[in-house]
Parts: sequence; C-alpha cells; structure tokens
Amino acid sequence: MTSLSMTSDDAKAAQAGLIAGVLCYATWGFLPLLFKVLDGVPSPTIVADRSLWSLMLVAVILLGIGRMGEVRTALADAATRRSMLISALLLGSNWLLYVYAIESGQVLEASFGYFINPLMNVAIGVVLFGERQNRWQVVSIALAAIAIIIQAVALGSVPIIALGLALTFAAYAYFRKTAKVSSAAGLFVETLFIAPVAAGYLIYTFVRDGGVGPHADPATLGLLALTGPATTLTLLLFAFAVRRVRMTTIGMLQYISPSIQFVLAITLFGEHLGPVRLASFGLIWVSLLIFTADSFFRRRAASVEGPA
Repeated sequence: MTSLSMTSDDAKAAQAGLIAGVLCYATWGFLPLLFKVLDGVPSPTIVADRSLWSLMLVAVILLGIGRMGEVRTALADAATRRSMLISALLLGSNWLLYVYAIESGQVLEASFGYFINPLMNVAIGVVLFGERQNRWQVVSIALAAIAIIIQAVALGSVPIIALGLALTFAAYAYFRKTAKVSSAAGLFVETLFIAPVAAGYLIYTFVRDGGVGPHADPATLGLLALTGPATTLTLLLFAFAVRRVRMTTIGMLQYISPSIQFVLAITLFGEHLGPVRLASFGLIWVSLLIFTADSFFRRRAASVEGPA
C-alpha cells in the first residue's frame, strides 16, 4: 500500500513538473519579443536590470508566503551556498549571451544553441545521474544529433554563441537539480549573488554617462522592469520542473523554446532560412514527436499495470 501510494505521489509530481516545464519553455520562447523592443539598450544594462527587478519580485513573493526562512537555511549551508554561487555565475553568463544574441540579430544562432542544449542535458542525465535510455529514446536523440550537425554545417562557422548558451544552461540545470533549495528561494539566492555586480555596473554607467541613460525614458524603464517578472516566471517554472522530472525529459522539452525562437527569427525578425536549416528544423520535431509518443505510451502502460 505504501509503495503504491509513493508511486502515485511520484507520478503526480512528475506530471506537475512536466506541465511546469512546458509552460516554462513556451514563455521562454517568446522572450525575444521583449528584448527586441529594448533594441538600443546595451545588453549588460538589460541583464543588470533583469537581475535587480527579479530579486525584488522574488523577495516580495517569499515574504508574502512566509518562506524567507528557506533562504537563510540555504545560505547557512556551505555546499548549497557554493552550488548556488556557481549557478548564479552560469545564469548571469547565459542571460548576457542570450540578450546579446537577440540584440545583434542572431536569433537563429540562439535558437540553435537551445537545440544543442537538450543533448547536453541528456548527457548529464546519463553520466551523472545514471539515467538509461530505451530504444525509441535513443532513436529520437540520434535524430536530434543529426539535425544539430546539419545546423552547424548550415551556419558555416563555429557557433560560439550557440555553444556558450548550451553549455552554460546545461551546467546551470545540473546545479539547480542538485542544490537542496526550493524554486523561489533558490532563485532569490542566485539573484542575490548577482545583484552586487548588477548594481555596481549600473552605478558605473550612471557616473560615466552623467545620468541614468535609458532609465530616464518612462516607457523604456517600464520595459526594463518587465524583464523581472518575465525572468522570474520562467526560472521559477524551470526550477520547479527540473527537480521533479528526469534530465532527459527536461532536455527534450527544451525543444519548445528554440522552435518558437526559430519561427520568430524567420517571420518577425527577417533572418534568412535556407532549405538546409528547414530540413534540420523538421528533424528536430520528428525527434521530439518520437520521444513524446514513447513517454506517453510508457506512462499509460505503467498506469494500467499499477493497480494489478
């Protein structure tokens, strides 16, 4: 009875994590629209504002639900503090690369980077967590790998931004999964570590430029403030999901975000789409379809066998 109850609880947690993951990556996919509107504001300024507004919002959330004690517990533990510091550095680097890619008209390469990222997560799942793949999962991952190779050939050069985005976020996912801290408290600690650098940079630019720069415009200031909630929502959903589902599943869900970015790049942002890139995009979706179908049928079979 206890075993069945635990299995049911695990299944519910995994389902909640899956829903959070889908919402996270769908939201993430549309973030370029916000950053594109902020075109002209330097990438470091956007990231600095993003960090500080996120910190304030998460602080309000934690105070409102009475969970600031989790932050104190996390900061009191040396191992957790170390993991969160590393994840903060990785997150800040990823944000900077991502915003730079959007502002410099390289949304396709950013999309490519997040297509690579799932394979990085799968590798982490296999190597560090001992996760095993069945035959159809191997097929789906192989198709994704082929699609990524085609993308690399189509780019015609080493995609430094893409590789940087993939590596920093895969490593971030690993540290967030292993850190013993809740979603909201973890995000607060991360942004708390980033905050001094962010505030220092903004103060430096204010002194250097003799004014508050883009912050003087109310509309721009409002958009910069909006980066806080946009970031907080996606990262809270991500942190919730990554602690409840397998790294392999997280890896495959991440195709949602770059697919949306890919479509935005070729429709709204006017970036060129050749037949090679189109073929690789199709392979990615076939890969995701196979993985999703396999996961669905295995969960359905498990639910049928459970009561027996």
